[in-house]
Amino acid sequence: MPKQQEVVRKIVLETLMRKIEADHYPSSTMLDYIESLLTEEDIADYVALLAEHVDQDHYPSIPMLQRLLRLAA
Repeated sequence: MPKQQEVVRKIVLETLMRKIEADHYPSSTMLDYIESLLTEEDIADYVALLAEHVDQDHYPSIPMLQRLLRLAA
């Protein structure tokens, strides 16, 4: 990936991750966008963010759990 494209990808990913972190119920569309931008080195941060959302909910959403399980596979 060209350097400029990588810089843009990283900026967009970090922006979306901050939005997800601040939103108690993030949209599946935004999560899909993030997942389309992930590289191997980004996955651990994303999983930690999703796990934090699951940990904060008494009844975590099934789609959020499914995302975590898919990433763990």
